[in-house]
Amino acid sequence: MALEGWFLWFILFWVVVLVGLFAIGGYFMFRKFLKSIPKKDGLSDLNWEEYYVGKTIHLWGDREKELLNELVQPVPDLFRPVAKQKIAGRIGQILVEEKVSKMEHEHIIRGYIQATPKRDHKFLRKKLDELNIDVAPYEHYFEQ
Repeated sequence: MALEGWFLWFILFWVVVLVGLFAIGGYFMFRKFLKSIPKKDGLSDLNWEEYYVGKTIHLWGDREKELLNELVQPVPDLFRPVAKQKIAGRIGQILVEEKVSKMEHEHIIRGYIQATPKRDHKFLRKKLDELNIDVAPYEHYFEQ
């Protein structure tokens, strides 16, 4: 029995779709795997994020959580929890390094800028503009 006609094209289409989906899934799984590998200090990037979030969880009030949720709105729903964890970890690192006893909106915005890849800064600028937050005091963080 030879494959001919529409059934051949149907099978070829599904082969291409499945290979593409496996490649995309594998890419994201590999990235997560790389983040979970311990570094020289014995902790992975994910461990450090959890450490900083746990160390500063008492500083997060309702207003701060609301601002973070508002800032991550441009991130697709599927990736939003991962983005929030990474950003909260970076904010926590800033708070711990500066030995801050009260979180300010400046810390959240600064941590968000530093945790976000440069390619996404235009979306962040747009979101800050929508929230009527002046970007000028944070320009030097965008350039780092």
